Amino acid sequence: MAPQDAKLLKFHGSYQQDDRDLRNERQRQKLEPAYGYLIRLRIPGGVLSPQQWLQLDELAHRYAAPSLRITTRQTFQFHGVRKRHLKAVMAGLDRVLLDSIAACGDVNRNVVAHNNPYLSPLHQQLHGWSRCLSEHLLPKTRAYQEIWLDGEKLAKPEEEPLYGKTYLPRKFKIGLALPPDNDIDVFAQDLGLIAIAEGSELQGFNVAVGGGMGMTHGDPATYPRLADVVGFCPPQRLLALVETVLAIQRDFGDRSNRKHARFKYTLDDRGLDWFKAELQTRLGWPLEPARPFRFERVGDRYGWMRDPSGLWHTTLAVPSGRLRDTEQTAWLSGLREIARIHEGDFRLTANQNLVIAGIDAANKPRIQALLDRHRIPDPAQWSGLRRQAISCVALPTCGLAMAESERWLPTLLDRLEPLWRQAGLGEEAVNLRVTGCPNGCGRPYLGEIGLVGKSPGRYNLYLGAGFDGGRLNKLYRESQSEDEIVAALAPIIERYARERQAGERFGDFAIRAGYVAAVGAGREFHDRTA
Repeated sequence: MAPQDAKLLKFHGSYQQDDRDLRNERQRQKLEPAYGYLIRLRIPGGVLSPQQWLQLDELAHRYAAPSLRITTRQTFQFHGVRKRHLKAVMAGLDRVLLDSIAACGDVNRNVVAHNNPYLSPLHQQLHGWSRCLSEHLLPKTRAYQEIWLDGEKLAKPEEEPLYGKTYLPRKFKIGLALPPDNDIDVFAQDLGLIAIAEGSELQGFNVAVGGGMGMTHGDPATYPRLADVVGFCPPQRLLALVETVLAIQRDFGDRSNRKHARFKYTLDDRGLDWFKAELQTRLGWPLEPARPFRFERVGDRYGWMRDPSGLWHTTLAVPSGRLRDTEQTAWLSGLREIARIHEGDFRLTANQNLVIAGIDAANKPRIQALLDRHRIPDPAQWSGLRRQAISCVALPTCGLAMAESERWLPTLLDRLEPLWRQAGLGEEAVNLRVTGCPNGCGRPYLGEIGLVGKSPGRYNLYLGAGFDGGRLNKLYRESQSEDEIVAALAPIIERYARERQAGERFGDFAIRAGYVAAVGAGREFHDRTA
């Protein structure tokens, strides 16, 4: 595919990739790379019906790896789709009212939202807002329908009233969170919306701007950043606010240097006072003062829960979000059978896990039996370290990966988990994040233990993030091998178990014990939740 076509394809939710395990051998044989395509879906809030699930399962078996992979943005990716099958997959998505438009590219990406149905009756409102914002910020072009769905060919290019002719300088991410759970890492979003409620009544949203995880090794001008809370917005004004924030980044974001084009750099270059003044000028009204809130944790709550209406929900821990059939676990087969009898829905989480939601009490034993028959793991048997682990895809498909991530995480956990249990920390939760490069798809800079690929088999080790998602970590050791990582962490784990204070989290201990420096007022470290 020509480079300009590959760039255009991003806006339709697809990337051209090649199998890097085969790259050198194919070069030796003077063959072209083993190309395949990633297709990423747009599923705001991560909610799917059983019928949609069955269709995705069929498409995965017919055209992809076969596997489905839950991403950290509450959606699915297909991997290994052949070029000749792209149109068939897009058409297959459309048949169940799904699409991949704007799932990649320099636009607003998939909107993520807190959606655990058993925690609060507010979850449905947040999911509704995720869908509303996603639809409102979609590109208006009909090119997707024309190319993939045999839609009517347009006589002239359409106008994009929001994105204009040049779209955004870089991608833009929006997330909605509901305290006390920060399960979407709201401060990692370009625009984070923190729901403020009184009882079951949604009052509006605290607005946080300027989050972003990506950076480049060796380039101090690039860095991860957490969003700043700048005020409160009532629900009736939210659409105008979000559209205006996006327009400010469209108009002022850096278009000369893609490494400096994210919203976080626009804010740091011009200042929050400038942003708030520009926002008020465009809106014609000021944000209200931010309202009190507090986050207590990130991550998901596993196992069976019953909501006040009597429906059951079970959250499954999916290692790295990868659903495939193996000798150990028949993920796809088991979930296919569940989808055939399930009358509720499926909910993807921003931590790569899966909620089977809305289960009638009479159906609960049948679903549990199917989970058991297909050897779906029970996260209650896992340590708190394994339950909280996240990784990006990395090798062999990601063209940016410098080291392994998804394929290496099980090996790393097999070495660290015994240390965790031997120290008496088995159930203690700790956020472990692993990525194959510094771009931050797995949100590694919010890991109490973060590992970022530096070169094949080598990782930068970060420590000290906040368990509630309100503080970034800091570099502890650079370019470490697996053995060096385990050797570095072993005494810290032992000391944490021995010396931790009541309720003290691993990331907090790493700072108090001096493994990483106490945080000053630098832009890398701000406690966003105090």
